[in-house]
Amino acid sequence: MSQFFDEMTNGATEPRPLYDRIAEWLRVSPPALLDSRREQAEILFRKIGITFAVYGDKEAAERLIPFDIIPRLLGRDEWTRLEAGLIQRVKALNMFLTDIYGRQDILRAGIVPSDLIFRNECYRPEMQGHSAPHDIWTHIAGIDIVRIDEEDFYVLEDNCRTPSGVSYMLEDREMMMRLLPGLFSQHAVLPVDNYPDNLLASLRSVAPPHCPGDPCIIILTPGQFNSAYYEHSFLADKLGVELVEGRDLTVRDDVVYMRTTEGLKRVDVIYRRVDDDFLDPLVFRPDSALGVAGLMGAYLAGNVTLANAPGAGVADDKAVYTYMPDIIRFYLGEEAKLKNVRTWRCREPDSLKYVLEHLSELVVKEVNGSGGYGMLVGPHASKEQIETFRQKLLSDPDGFIAQPTLSLSTCPTSFPGGVAPRHVDLRPFVLSSADGARIVPGGLTRVALKEGSLVVNSSQGGGTKDTWVLATNAK
Repeated sequence: MSQFFDEMTNGATEPRPLYDRIAEWLRVSPPALLDSRREQAEILFRKIGITFAVYGDKEAAERLIPFDIIPRLLGRDEWTRLEAGLIQRVKALNMFLTDIYGRQDILRAGIVPSDLIFRNECYRPEMQGHSAPHDIWTHIAGIDIVRIDEEDFYVLEDNCRTPSGVSYMLEDREMMMRLLPGLFSQHAVLPVDNYPDNLLASLRSVAPPHCPGDPCIIILTPGQFNSAYYEHSFLADKLGVELVEGRDLTVRDDVVYMRTTEGLKRVDVIYRRVDDDFLDPLVFRPDSALGVAGLMGAYLAGNVTLANAPGAGVADDKAVYTYMPDIIRFYLGEEAKLKNVRTWRCREPDSLKYVLEHLSELVVKEVNGSGGYGMLVGPHASKEQIETFRQKLLSDPDGFIAQPTLSLSTCPTSFPGGVAPRHVDLRPFVLSSADGARIVPGGLTRVALKEGSLVVNSSQGGGTKDTWVLATNAK
């Protein structure tokens, strides 16, 4: 039996009942058919213009994220467990952010070390003493989930700044319905196409109280050279709102206006895809041309809502992640419904000693890293890479955490000429609003296309799958 939980077979000769129809479809489908559908998907994605920019790679500055035509399936009972855990976690994250920028009860109680917050590069002292509208800091959260057995899902990371990938979740579903309608119709797949409506409703719910009726909502993008620009454009189109850059906005008397052909128009809610550092040159980086001078003043005056809120990135920190079970217990009086992956905090001497002695067995990550960068995968690293990380850990142990090399679950994945299992994770998107949380059933399944690889990030060569949450239970 494989050391990895295979979601289609669980190591048995017969598929799990959830995958019966997928297994039969794969049995009767010749390799040429799978190759043809995969090629059609690539042509369609290229025509649509779904690309991902890779920083520092001149040869692949704009490329497609590979799409696998074999869906990943979850039963309704599996999704129900996941959904409850996600809602609990994001609720606690918002309470945590409200607290650390407010009363700081959790710091005074000694649950989370104060220096972990105040030395965090994502902590924004400008937000100290200020509350986010409705105490919602992370309006859109992408929670990365991994599975290592049939029973349990684990949270690998929390993404509370500007999580990306939802456009691929929606486009992957469109592609499956277009290329494999027969297979899709054989399954009672719960829909994801209402995500834009849910996002729009969430953004409207947090508009400033001055709005007389329908608030003016915009998406703020760094521009076409950003790696996720396609997604920014896609979401603006789906939401029916304007996609703007910083130069399209101006602030007067702590009010944000958008320049239009008919003159200035007041803006009420900004779904910003610009990082904190670049939002306002008067407050953060003075050399930024991506943001808007005076934007923070308008935000702190309560005249515009920013989603996600400045400073929310503290909750992304991978060292803060290790305290999430304690954070949930502190604010909600509950045990975490979704487990954390076991993690060693290299800032603690005993943990650092263990990590240094087991570097070849562990995954080491920068606490503020993302996209699969700044990471050591010990079992696949060279002696030189391991030694480089050893020196990094010795010089800055506070900047790293370590985790076991996870036995990520696998799903069948199509390649030229055949099908083979590849490792996957899942990023559901949780929307927080004034009237509660919204989650569409599913999320973005990312797949590590290289044999044996555990790195699923698109920037590191990973691909995506459509995620089907079925109306029936798993067995």
